[in-house]
Amino acid sequence: MLSETGLLIPCGPFCVRIRSRLPGLAKELRLLYRDFPVLGEDTFVDFEVQLRSPNLLRKFFRPQISLDCDGRIPFKPLPLTQAFPMLEWGLNWVISSHAHDHLAIHGAVVERNGQCLILAADPGSGKSTLCAALVHDGWRLLSDELTLVRLEDGLVQPIVRPISLKNQSIGVVRALGNEIVLGKVCHDTAKGSIAHVRPPLQSVLSMEQRALPTLLVFPRYRNGASLHSVPEGKAQALLEMTRHTFNFPVLAGAGFEALGRLIDQVRAYRIEYSSFDQVIPEIDRLWLNSP
Repeated sequence: MLSETGLLIPCGPFCVRIRSRLPGLAKELRLLYRDFPVLGEDTFVDFEVQLRSPNLLRKFFRPQISLDCDGRIPFKPLPLTQAFPMLEWGLNWVISSHAHDHLAIHGAVVERNGQCLILAADPGSGKSTLCAALVHDGWRLLSDELTLVRLEDGLVQPIVRPISLKNQSIGVVRALGNEIVLGKVCHDTAKGSIAHVRPPLQSVLSMEQRALPTLLVFPRYRNGASLHSVPEGKAQALLEMTRHTFNFPVLAGAGFEALGRLIDQVRAYRIEYSSFDQVIPEIDRLWLNSP
């Protein structure tokens, strides 16, 4: 199917058709997207994504892979061994470039009882690692890399997909337990070693249930740090979130209004930590004190 008609999978509010003849890619998709529904051929396809060799030479000599989305090639070719990370990066690009009926925020989001916690942070802050730990602790995964906030009602739209881990985070999350399912570790990417965590079944089954933003945390992991948790003022939180919103310049006034509404309805905190034993109880405490 993957090499012929393509594989149709849900990707948030979108349907993506993935095509490739790479056997290694099919193996990773079977492992990490195992619980996802395969959509029928009559489903409207929003994006056509194909991974293939950039040319015949690169198919046999130092093999490379190229990602094509609806006839556009957004990235330079990468080594063949990086095919799955490239697919995930490509899907992030596809969504953040087109979901302009949402705020597209660089942030993870997890849910409890219909309300959600947004983790917004710069790359390398430990956002995905903390997201994986919270999901392991019983939170429902809505998204790891992108938080989509609907402009029409301010609800967060799930985009359940594998959680991306880098370098030391891979071992840290693997140590959480045998129930963590990790894909192949891909070394020597532009971000170092990369591996992905399979989303829990319950998160996949609930992927159409939106959630109301309640808590916003700017996390920062620092080796050896004591727990430091402080409230963030609304003006500073708004300013910080403009940096993390991919399509803020595109949305202009509508984006400002939507982001302002988001900040009004959440309590924001900045947390520095060095272990899950510090940060998870603190997040639970803040969550219980949220309106």
